[in-house]
This record gives sequence, structure tokens and C-alpha cells, in this order.
Amino acid sequence: MRKRVCALLLALVLLCGAFACGAKETPQTDGRPSVVVTIFPQYDFIRAIAGDAVRLTMLVKPGSEVHGFDPTFSEVQEILTSDLFVYVGGESDKWVNDVLSKTDAPVNAVALLDMVDTLDEERTEGMQGEAEDEPEADEHVWTSPRNAMRIVKTLADALCDLLPEQADAFRKNADEYLAELQSLDDAFHAVMQNAVRKTVVFADRFPFRYLCDQLGLSYDAALPGCSSNEEVSLSTIAYLIARVREENLPGVFIVEFSDGRTADAVASATGCEIWLLHSCHNVSKEDFENGVTYLDLMRQNVEALKKAVD
Repeated sequence: MRKRVCALLLALVLLCGAFACGAKETPQTDGRPSVVVTIFPQYDFIRAIAGDAVRLTMLVKPGSEVHGFDPTFSEVQEILTSDLFVYVGGESDKWVNDVLSKTDAPVNAVALLDMVDTLDEERTEGMQGEAEDEPEADEHVWTSPRNAMRIVKTLADALCDLLPEQADAFRKNADEYLAELQSLDDAFHAVMQNAVRKTVVFADRFPFRYLCDQLGLSYDAALPGCSSNEEVSLSTIAYLIARVREENLPGVFIVEFSDGRTADAVASATGCEIWLLHSCHNVSKEDFENGVTYLDLMRQNVEALKKAVD
């Protein structure tokens, strides 16, 4: 834990005391079950399945950086008193294990990494940073529509268990959403059927291992997907410039909330364009308030990918 370690430990001590007898004291609510999630994809999937039938809370605030998130006292309390807690799992969510292991209160928790077949995060040639002794699972499992379908099915099961009387409605909503995800997956694969190129360059973090793997795309990137490093070395920038020239690529990708400096350097040297490929990790406050969805963002990604491979 980082800057809030003292607050978190205090929260755990107090909450463990409150739950010492194993009883789960849920704060007064409007009667709906409480579902707490860490990031936007989980939030949007559950919103699509359950609608207003649950009281849904997203811990990572819109517009904020996801990596390195530390929960506050009140957020820990929300987790421990929730009826369902959904998190990603993996290296970035190690704090979750600390929270869940230090209370006797049962917490109904599910992790996205347990819902799909995971791939290890890769360190490709030219990518900045040292290779890990033991590679970690790539956490960005939702960036593949096929994985999203598996996640939605599992979340639908969990919600049906939570509210059996709403199961028929939840199943109907989930089936309709799964059809939309299948259409999204078909759109991505249709782009690749007509692709002239099968290499992409990310002048940024790379959170698209699952999507690229399923589409048969090779890639080069400045940083791994969960990198906390914002500075990219000159040697990495030089490598990306060389790759753009070698492959005659019309553009490079950035991800949401990028400062764009690496992409600007590559574009300045090569004359290529810069496009956004949204990982859906989080959204801006404006987009969140306007009701943007995972499907909206991923459909935009289909069009962006088309530019890169045509």
C-alpha cells in the first residue's frame, strides 16, 4: 500500500472489530442490493444486466488514473458491506487481498481474471522496462469482446444468485447484451479480413494483448499495459520510429488519458497520424455523466483499427 496505508490499516482494524462476530451490518439503503465494482467495464456490464435493480458503486472515480488506486476508509467499508464486490484481480488489485483477508465478515467477491483464460503481460522488443522474473497475468481481459462475453455470463449468474426473483429479467438483458458483444466481435474480425497490414504500434501503454491475440495482430509498444512510468526513453522512441518506417504505418495509437508526448515525437519524425484506441479502463467525467458505454467506445475502436490496417 502507498500513501493511504495508515488509513487503510486503521480502517481494517476498525472494521474487523465491527465484524468480529461474523455478522454483516449493512448500512441503511433503499432496499436494493449493493454492488461495488472497481473500474468502468464491470460497472457498465452490470448496469446493462441489472439496470436499476441494484445499487451500483464504482470505486475508481471517472477521469482518474486507475493504476495505483488505494481505497479510503469509506471505500473499504463499502466493499465489506456490499452484497457483491467485483474486481479485476492481478498485480494492480493486490490491495483487495489485503482487505478481504483481514476481516471475518464474508464478502461475496468475484475477480475478472477468474472468468477467462489469461495471457501473460509481454515485454516486446524495444519496449521500455525490465522483464519480470515471473510474468504477471495481463489484467486487461475486457479489451477482447470474446472475453467480455464470458465475463458478462459470469456476472449475470452472480446477479441472478443475488436477486433470484429478477433472474428472468437479468437473463433477458444479458442475452441481448451478449448479442451486441457478438456483433462487436464480428465487426473487429471483419476489419481484419480486409486488412492490408497486421502490425500496429502503440506510442503509449499497451493494454490490448487479448484483442491483438484474438485478431492475429502483431504489435510494438512503448510501455506495458500497467506501467506506472510516464517517461519514455529516447531509445524506445527511436525504436518505434524505426518500426513505423519499416512497416510503412499510417499512424500510431495512444490510449485514453495519454499525455501524447511519445506519440507526438513519433509523428513528428515520421509524418504519421495519431489515433485513440480506448481501453475502457476508465472514462472521463463528462463521458460518464453522458452515459457513454463500453459498446460505444469499442465501436469507436473498430473504426480506429480500420484506419491502421487498411
